Amino acid sequence: MNQEPPIEPALRWRRFVAVGDSFTEGLWGKPDPQGRPTGWADLLAAEISARRTAAGEEPLEYANLAVRGRLLRPILTEQLPAALRLEPDLVSIIGGGNDILRPTVDVDTLAQSLEAAVVRARATGADVLLATGMDAKDSPVVRRTRSRVGVFNAHVWSIARRHGAFVLDVWGMRSLRDWRMWASDRIHLNPEGHARVAHAALETLGLDADREWDAPLPPAPPVSRLAATRSNIRWAREFAIPWATRRLRRRSSGDLVTAKRPEALPLDGDRSPR
Repeated sequence: MNQEPPIEPALRWRRFVAVGDSFTEGLWGKPDPQGRPTGWADLLAAEISARRTAAGEEPLEYANLAVRGRLLRPILTEQLPAALRLEPDLVSIIGGGNDILRPTVDVDTLAQSLEAAVVRARATGADVLLATGMDAKDSPVVRRTRSRVGVFNAHVWSIARRHGAFVLDVWGMRSLRDWRMWASDRIHLNPEGHARVAHAALETLGLDADREWDAPLPPAPPVSRLAATRSNIRWAREFAIPWATRRLRRRSSGDLVTAKRPEALPLDGDRSPR
């Protein structure tokens, strides 16, 4: 008895909308021709679209509503309703990292808000992609948030199980423990880091991905103590102090930033993860 050939999983999605903060906006990713950063979500969308067109289907329609600096509440109350109005069949809902930087955050309340959002999105028939927070064990700046991130991650996995969502396991990506995957601000991914996350997302969604996405880079050359000290001083001057100043003034790097791709338009061209 002849069997029908398996359907390419990428063909199940016609329209993908991403919401979130700087992680999903793609901050520090490679600039596109318009000067906008190309992050993991953009690379994921491009790869899904390329697989659709290779199979003779229309390109993927894609919108990215994520804006740097956003807390989870505005992501869920402003971006998500706008995303659902675009009627996606795949939506990524990733946020909470900026909240968790605050020592007084109630992680359980964050999780309750996230779960309500997932329920709302799933009720439309859309597939939902969530993500764990990153493991900040090796970061001298944000490692104090590690326990809060761990609790939030446990909630994310439970929410996904209860509502049939996908989970991008960023915490488990060993390759991201290498500082060469990070931008000079030590908070955001660089283009290589975004590419690795894009491949991890492909695999999370059940699509074939480059199996080297979590492979370690070759050993880095040794850095002298003097060079490391100078690097730390430069980082504090250029990034840490300005960030702390914005926090004290209750301002955000994204106060004047709008979504880079507010409409779900067909993707053209090939911007694969590598």
